[in-house]
Amino acid sequence: MLLIEGIQHIGSAMEAAAPLQAVYYAPDLLTSPYALELVRQLSERGVPCHATSAEVFFSIAEKENPQGILAIAQQSLTPLTKLNPVNFPWGVALVSPQDPGNVGSILRTIDAVGASGLLLLESSVDPYHPQAVRAGMGAHFWYPIATASFDQFVQWARKHHYHLYGSSARGEREVKQVEAYHCPLIVMLGSEREGLSAEQKSVCEVVLRLPMRGRISSLNLSVAAGVLLYAISERLKPET
Repeated sequence: MLLIEGIQHIGSAMEAAAPLQAVYYAPDLLTSPYALELVRQLSERGVPCHATSAEVFFSIAEKENPQGILAIAQQSLTPLTKLNPVNFPWGVALVSPQDPGNVGSILRTIDAVGASGLLLLESSVDPYHPQAVRAGMGAHFWYPIATASFDQFVQWARKHHYHLYGSSARGEREVKQVEAYHCPLIVMLGSEREGLSAEQKSVCEVVLRLPMRGRISSLNLSVAAGVLLYAISERLKPET
């Protein structure tokens, strides 16, 4: 199961027909007409909707200033074997990410650039951690999330002829020095602390770097992913 907090997140989950199990709301806190309409519609769809006191709601909410509504939903991880260049033409693979907030933010950026979804490799981070779900702003309900070992990923990528582009502060080419990025492709990013290992870089066609004009050598993982994905999307070529 996963916890969904906030009006926008629950609205996105309903629109995506996510498998909601229950809704909890505090009438004394929930004043938004849209949110009250959400409760009505979900109740009509057969989702159990439970009214609570404000005191009880504060005791179960994760956010400091809750909007007065949260939901429980079924997690929905996608098996890697179900993904291929037809339904997953380009996406992101994170190797050993550590921060659930970064995972959610990157999934939100995947939505923004029109990419296909997220692969978590050798990952101990729960992609459905409340921090990840909040940072994803509803993207969790629209895009596939798959987990796999690095070896499983490499075998899958080779089987389907994916172009693999790595990312490193010491990459051999700046992201805009590549004239075209050809689908199907995966953008690989390493952990916040370690980055990609030499072995992981070795499976990539090109290891990209971002131009750093100042004194700091690297960016936050989710920021770096955002810059990379937008730059790649501008030069993206469909599979021929």
